[in-house]
Amino acid sequence: MLTGPSRALASAAGRVPPPALFVVSGLTQYLGAAIAVGLFAVVGAPEVAWLRIVVAALLLLAWRRPWRQRWTGRTLAWAAVFGVALAAMNVTFYVAIDHLPLGSAVAIEFIGPVAVAAITGRGWRERGGIAVAAVGVVLLAGVTLTSDLPREDVVIGLVAIGLAAACWAAYILLGRRVALAGSGVTSLSVAMAAGALVFAPFLAPSSGAVLEDWQLLLAVVGIAVCSSVVPYVLEQLILRRVSAATFSVLLAMLPATAVVIGAVVLQQFPSWLELVGLLLVSGAIAMTAQRTDPPPA
Repeated sequence: MLTGPSRALASAAGRVPPPALFVVSGLTQYLGAAIAVGLFAVVGAPEVAWLRIVVAALLLLAWRRPWRQRWTGRTLAWAAVFGVALAAMNVTFYVAIDHLPLGSAVAIEFIGPVAVAAITGRGWRERGGIAVAAVGVVLLAGVTLTSDLPREDVVIGLVAIGLAAACWAAYILLGRRVALAGSGVTSLSVAMAAGALVFAPFLAPSSGAVLEDWQLLLAVVGIAVCSSVVPYVLEQLILRRVSAATFSVLLAMLPATAVVIGAVVLQQFPSWLELVGLLLVSGAIAMTAQRTDPPPA
């Protein structure tokens, strides 16, 4: 059950259209990404991704205090699996963008949501919408796997982003199951803790530099709040209201938001092909966003 601030948050979010919630999610994610860029030279990309999950898990655990809730073994198991998929999605994506152009990585990773929508879509709107969105995202991302990239970088990057796409698909399907269980945000805190613990043996030993510098630690907290806590909490609320296929199409708003932010903040104006991509993504959202699943009783 939702109580106190959680009920108020869910009630407020329920009055906001899912696309608008995704805009907020996208804005915070890109702010977190901007902070993360400065850390790659000090701490490796997978370590930054893991630290982001650790800090986000600690913040959510302190907020939600899941130990006060009665859990079944089945519910805990699903939350843990969801958390591992979430953590793997972040780690593999960070590895990919360390070897591939960001635009190429985003476009390839979108294969995950495309597959979810194609398989779970129940009508022409969702299936057609995801096809339109996929074309739009490819145009926005500007897939440029150019020949001047070292072969080793291309191989590592493609393997990593392929894994990230699979994890993204799993995140959507598992996240919807967790969200509909009735305590999505609380389950999210457990999930993120599980994901952090699973990857700790591999990434914790090489992440110690952050603990020695309070400025780095503060930057990680900022990344965690902007790129994990706010977006994933909003997505849990959205997943209670829309189908997995519709959610997959709404994810296409993220690269579209990036293009808008680049133009407004960084003066990186989109080309005509990117503008076509924005129109395609907007059309896909219009095709699918009106269809929502009824909330669970």
